[in-house]
Amino acid sequence: MTVTERMADLQYRVFDTVRSRRADEVASAEPTVHDFDALRGARQCLVVTFKRSGEGVPTPVNFGLSDGRVYFRSEPRSAKIARLRRNPRVLIAPCNIRGKPTGPVAEGTARVVESAEVARAEAAVAANWSAPMTALERGLERMPLGLAYVEVTPAGGTA
Repeated sequence: MTVTERMADLQYRVFDTVRSRRADEVASAEPTVHDFDALRGARQCLVVTFKRSGEGVPTPVNFGLSDGRVYFRSEPRSAKIARLRRNPRVLIAPCNIRGKPTGPVAEGTARVVESAEVARAEAAVAANWSAPMTALERGLERMPLGLAYVEVTPAGGTA
């Protein structure tokens, strides 16, 4: 494991420690809306992926919206990417940076986008960054970790 990967793992542990306890409420919640309109104006959303046991794991992410779909990115080796590859069902809710839910829960189907679709996903995510977040995210892009972009469509159909 590289030094950069170790630093990323440490960062994930820190984020898990400061994550709002209310994020766990979304992990076991039933969806209350059928689209992602409640995310408009939010900078982060809570993405709940599911373990093999069925237990939900909430993770706050920076995201973007485009054509009714949610896009976010993560390290390809992250646990959330592995979980959604096994089970594409996710729950999504607007949240603050610590993962405290700030709106209704929607259900969606997630997939890692193909390389030909990365530019569209990247543009959607970057369009929702604040100025300070843009500087931070562009700096992180220079790290040798790689990125996987994820597209989430509302459950029950395309956006």
